[in-house]
This record gives sequence, structure tokens and C-alpha cells, in this order.
Amino acid sequence: MKYLLLLAGLCLLTSCGEEAVLLPPAQINDADVTLMVLGNVQDAGSPHIACQKDCCRELFDHPAPNRQVTCLGVIDRISGKTYLFEASPDLPRQTKSLNLAAGIEQELPNGIFLTHAHIGHYTGLMYLGKEATNANKVPVHAMPRMRSFLTNDGPWSQLVSTNNITLQHLTADSTIQLTPQLQVTPFTVPHRDEFSETVGYLIAGPNHKALFIPDIDKWEKWDRRIEDLIAEVDYAFLDGTFYNAAELNTRDISQIPHPFVSESMQRFGALPAAEKAKINFIHFNHTNKLLLPGSDETAAVISQGFQVADFGEQFGL
Repeated sequence: MKYLLLLAGLCLLTSCGEEAVLLPPAQINDADVTLMVLGNVQDAGSPHIACQKDCCRELFDHPAPNRQVTCLGVIDRISGKTYLFEASPDLPRQTKSLNLAAGIEQELPNGIFLTHAHIGHYTGLMYLGKEATNANKVPVHAMPRMRSFLTNDGPWSQLVSTNNITLQHLTADSTIQLTPQLQVTPFTVPHRDEFSETVGYLIAGPNHKALFIPDIDKWEKWDRRIEDLIAEVDYAFLDGTFYNAAELNTRDISQIPHPFVSESMQRFGALPAAEKAKINFIHFNHTNKLLLPGSDETAAVISQGFQVADFGEQFGL
């Protein structure tokens, strides 16, 4: 199910300055439009501030370059355009990785899609402001409450008033056409919506579809069956914040609800092997041992037919 491509630059199929044309899907291969994992860690990163546990202790002195906050990139090599799903605190490095993979020199993506107003999902917008790149009208796609938050609350409102970003309207369950080859549909999910609503995304290329739900309270709280959405796509990047309830022993885990990976695997256990293989867990808390390729937890996920989203992977769309 996974299409692993090198991060080296790849040539565009049309010149960067040419207007893209719609090609029949039969003429578009899986390397032309791809989705890339640019981060798989929960909002606060790894190492986590003030953490004295084994999971973080060595990382303060020896940071791991692949420990970046959850973000997906999408590359349309036919149109010569790139997009980010989330503006994480690691946005500078993630933008660089996306450009290298796309084989283009542009410094900023052609658009950014936000899921909600928690720190790992939008604060990377700060790098578009005057103190950093002083960007010019980068399109930022957001739902109504998220747009209101960015428009009315500083310092984000300055990004809007100085035209560093231009807010693009999203409507739940309404599809937008980004390029002739690429469509995006947002949908709301239940989560701690203090400052904005929370959405996931259906990302559709000419040949394949991907589902992105990095944050949700519990599958049972949703008015949709996650299994039905999994059946509609080829890849599903799903909330894997905590492996189980035991890993977080310093806070009341009921106050930060997520579907534990162990719960999700039990729920999805009866799915056919091909359906389980679509599921890539993502958005790992610093305590989650799915960040360790050799851990028993990672082995358990793989042995049961599921996947762990790894930094740098690409998936053909």
C-alpha cells in the first residue's frame, strides 16, 4: 500500500510556467501526484518540554531530525504545485522537505489547510509573518470559526491585515478543486473545540484517495462510521496519539480524549486485511512507543496488519 519515493528532486511533467491541463487518469501515474508524511508527532513535539522520562531525556542532547510535528504535504508535479495540511511548529523544515521532494525551488507552498486551533496545527503560520519570511498572500484554507480566530486574535490577525496570508473559505462536506488533478473535502469531527471547529480531510488525486484525521475525541462520539470512510479511500491517516491509557501517568487522560491505538486496533480488527492495511496511525504523543521502530508496540501494530506513518514516506495519489 505504501509508495516509497526518494526525497531527491523529481522533474515536473510540464514546465513550471505552463498552465496545467487535465489528463485522463490512465495517463497519470502514482509519481505525478503524491502525498508525503512530513511529521508524525503530537503538537508539543519530541522531546517534549520539561519531560524527564526516558522517551525524551536523550533527545534533548541528541535531537532526531525525523521527530517533527504532524503534517502532510501534497505534490502535484503536473501543475507544479504543493500544499501543506497543517501549519506545524516545524513548518520551515517541512516546507524545505516538500520542495526537495517536488523538485521545485519555490520557498512556500501554494496553499495550507488547517484542521483546528491547537498549537501543533496552526502556529507554524508565525513563520509567514514580518519576523520571518514576510510572505505575500499565502492561501490558508480554514473553516468559519478558525477563520474568525485568525482574523480577530493577535498575533495571527496581523498576518491577515498585512496580507502575509489570505484566508480561504472552507465549508464542511463541500469539495474544492485545487488543480485539475487534486480535490479536497473537509468534514467536521468531535474534538476539544475551544477556539475553532475541528476537521479532517478527504484528499483525492486522479487515481487514489487519502483520509486525514489527526485529532478526534473518540470514534464512538462521531455521527459517522469511520469504517465507511476507510472503505472509500486508499490510505487513512488516523489519530494515534496514545497507544493506551497506561502510557500517560502524569495527567488525567480523560481530559485529553483520543481513540487509543489499542482501541482502534480492536475496533478495526474484524476488517479485511486490505482494509486494515490502509490505516496509518499518526500524531504520536512523545510517550507513544510507536515513535520507536523497534518497540513491541510497533511490532504489534504491524503484526495485526496496520501501519505506522513514518516521516518522509510518499503515497501515490
